[in-house]
Amino acid sequence: MTPSSDQSVGEPTLLLSSFAHRQSQFWLAGSILAVSVLVPVLIAPYAGRSLTDGVVVLPAYAAAVLVIELVTSTFLFALFYVQRSRAILILAAGYLFSGALVAPWVVTFPGVFSSLGIEESIQSAAAFAALKRLGFPLFILAYAILPDIQLARRRVASWIAVAVVSVLAVIIVACWLILGDWSSLRLSNAFMRDALTPGLLWRFIPALAIALYLAGIIALAARRRTILDLWLVVVLGTLLIEIIQISYLGAGVRMSLGWWAGRLYGLVSASIVLVVMLAETIAVYARLARATVAERRARQNRLTAMEALSATIAHEVNQPLGSMVTNANAGLRWLANPQPALDEARAAMQRIVEEGHRANKVVSGIRTMFMKGTRERAPLDLNLLIEQVVQQSGVVARLGHGAATLDLDCQAPFVIGNAIQLQQVVANLIDNAVEAMREVPARQRRLRIATIGSEHGEVVVSIEDAGPGLDPATLDRIFEPFFTTKSDGMGMGLMFCRSAIEAHGGRLWTSPNKPRGAVFSFSLPTTPQPDLASEESA
Repeated sequence: MTPSSDQSVGEPTLLLSSFAHRQSQFWLAGSILAVSVLVPVLIAPYAGRSLTDGVVVLPAYAAAVLVIELVTSTFLFALFYVQRSRAILILAAGYLFSGALVAPWVVTFPGVFSSLGIEESIQSAAAFAALKRLGFPLFILAYAILPDIQLARRRVASWIAVAVVSVLAVIIVACWLILGDWSSLRLSNAFMRDALTPGLLWRFIPALAIALYLAGIIALAARRRTILDLWLVVVLGTLLIEIIQISYLGAGVRMSLGWWAGRLYGLVSASIVLVVMLAETIAVYARLARATVAERRARQNRLTAMEALSATIAHEVNQPLGSMVTNANAGLRWLANPQPALDEARAAMQRIVEEGHRANKVVSGIRTMFMKGTRERAPLDLNLLIEQVVQQSGVVARLGHGAATLDLDCQAPFVIGNAIQLQQVVANLIDNAVEAMREVPARQRRLRIATIGSEHGEVVVSIEDAGPGLDPATLDRIFEPFFTTKSDGMGMGLMFCRSAIEAHGGRLWTSPNKPRGAVFSFSLPTTPQPDLASEESA
């Protein structure tokens, strides 16, 4: 399809004439045609049976075909208005041509409107039928064969008007030629010998129509395989069966069983494109609605992730910042003494520097957690890592007269991990344990940090406190973002811990401590201990 100059290059199309048909649609279309072939076989022995009383329902049949084909034409014109495809414009004109011819055909059909005093001609209805039967496949052939181009956007309405006026003009001229008093058709027996029996000329019409239907099917099959192309093949297939029913199984005799069966196929054929267009339009809107909902959900998830990231950074950076403020105040007090304690002030300043570096490492660790791709990891000794965290956090001093116990398994194997993230996990869990014992009398505060190598190829770290324990009602929510039981908490610490541990292939869980308190444990998969001697020699 050649884009016009005013079309945006790469503009996505979600249109019936642009979608390639799916395999399921192909099998559905094939099944419909297969079933359609069976019906003529079943009624063939009875195709010549006369059903002349059925003439009373012919106006209803004609009205149904007229409405269906005009609505289909309207849909196709609307599709052309959006897509500006010349092929769609031709097809829309074809359905308008076919539908508009139904009116003069049924009005001139013998015996239908005779009670209203409308003049009838046994040749006129056949002539309109021949024009409809031969004209419609020509439009489909033009749709399939002519190079498809996109017309200029500013002239879309003009092209629709030209197509409608041209089709109506052709039909008016045809009515004038067929119904005029001077027309030789009114005096001949070319199409019909009588009201029911076809004449000599009519016998050439079915063969020519069959040739056009087959040519259209071949042209559509050679064309790009869109949904519309597939169902137009079904349309021509049902029209092919219709003409065989009417002209051969029914011997061309009007009001026979074969003739009415053919008319039924004509009604089905007229409905196919309309039904498919409605179904596919609903499907397209459903896909668009799902895509819109998914996009909104993704946007909301991104916003939530940004909120979580911001809250995580604030939560994790707040700890070293608080320590920096505390040490700065201490340093100021040491300097404000009548005899400034320079050594103590220098130590406080050094702790500020260390906490500043720690804050930087925290931010780097959080950024690493949210980055895609490979994370910086190395073999780690969890025992050494825990000792460093305990020393940096000043947990012994924070417990006052309480006790802090390190029960570290010296045989515990190494793990693979990001040292900054795992230090932050341990620091968070220790801080939570100390906070949980804030209301406990100082001498009853007990903190135990243990490691043990598991037989399942992992190292388990446990942090036990002697606080009030966890509320069973909120136990399932403690790892959710923004959930906290602290008045000044943000609900991000445990979420960060779980995310970091799971990113390392481990697990984080909690259990009650005895006689009171809580135990937070996490496990990490082990790795062979690195050969430190060979590394030092290198």
